[in-house]
Amino acid sequence: MDTTSELRQRVPLNKVPQPTSSADFVHPSGRAKYGRFRSYFRALTFSIYFTLGIVATHVTQILGSPLYFIDKDLYYAYMSLTKANFGLLTTTMTQWWAPTVIRVSGDASVAGQLSLTPDGRIECAFPERLVLIANHQIYTDWLYLWWVGYTSNPQMHGHIYIILKESLKWIPFIGPGCMFLSFIFMSRKMATDRPRLAHRLGKLKTVHKKPDGQTYLNPMWLLLFPEGTNLSANGRNKSAAWAAKSGQQDLQHLMLPRSTGMYYCLSELKGTVDYVYDCAVAYEGIPRGKFGEDYFSLSSTYFQGRPPKSVNFYWRRYAVADIPLGSAEEFDQWMRKIWAEKDELMEQYMATGRFPANGAGIKGHIETEVRTKHWWEFFQIFTMLGAFGLLFNVILKLFRQILRN
Repeated sequence: MDTTSELRQRVPLNKVPQPTSSADFVHPSGRAKYGRFRSYFRALTFSIYFTLGIVATHVTQILGSPLYFIDKDLYYAYMSLTKANFGLLTTTMTQWWAPTVIRVSGDASVAGQLSLTPDGRIECAFPERLVLIANHQIYTDWLYLWWVGYTSNPQMHGHIYIILKESLKWIPFIGPGCMFLSFIFMSRKMATDRPRLAHRLGKLKTVHKKPDGQTYLNPMWLLLFPEGTNLSANGRNKSAAWAAKSGQQDLQHLMLPRSTGMYYCLSELKGTVDYVYDCAVAYEGIPRGKFGEDYFSLSSTYFQGRPPKSVNFYWRRYAVADIPLGSAEEFDQWMRKIWAEKDELMEQYMATGRFPANGAGIKGHIETEVRTKHWWEFFQIFTMLGAFGLLFNVILKLFRQILRN
């Protein structure tokens, strides 16, 4: 890998276009593809589809919630199906309203785990239990990473767990739905969050027993954003101030990671998860020193036809056994080292428009797009609710028949 200083010499800072006002603002994806009327129409159709999908998923969760008092294992298996349905919802809405190129590479630690199917879809062979960490560029990072779970063999989009801001709990349908999905809401105060984390992580490391006596752990991808929030001017300023105050080396393209929550998670899950997968995420065309949130809003991405031209992933894997979990200080140093390396990867991306291509046994980069294997898979979002409707209709007819007799 080229050094950071060498890469900076390739693209001097004063030659990188940096919009400073609305007059010279240039969107990385070019002009809006759709005019005002078509943008409004796309917004309407998107809203209808997303609302129907959210309502169908949440009502399905409510109807299945009594299973918790009957059989907890059955309840969690049922909720994982609703989680997979939500993953299909986000995948299909991106496929139809915001198609984009996904460009993937990685180092030698993920060799043989990334491949391209004959029909052009990526397939990853990641394990069923892992902790996934990533830098947080824009609010839709989690959407693309959830799709990665869909591409896994076996599919893992029904077994993803995300740590969210506590404020999201109060959004209608979304908040309660995420609670049914066993997502973890954090207040960012460890004294308050520790009992919640302990309870939820305890669920994730519960050992189950088959009828034949064999034991197993449920599949789990725990997604963490160690930076705590998405990258922004305010976040970068706070990160730089903290670096200066604590005597740490500041980063160019990322915010300093917060290690406390991840340290606690890995300490609790140790012995039940073998690997941490790190994903460096970059969006094509964001000028040096600027931030994705200023370009890729919901309106720009889904309504105006200006999604990122490409979303770029670079994967690395770390064995939990090799991660220093002996003390919080040692872990913090390890975490900062990982983020410094990721910052160099981001510098290479800024300078060349590509993450490194070698190391993962891949010729060049894998290029694909966010899409489902079959066009009709979106029907699965509504299948469970439809089954409840049919069952209710049958019961209602039987009840009427009894009354007539």
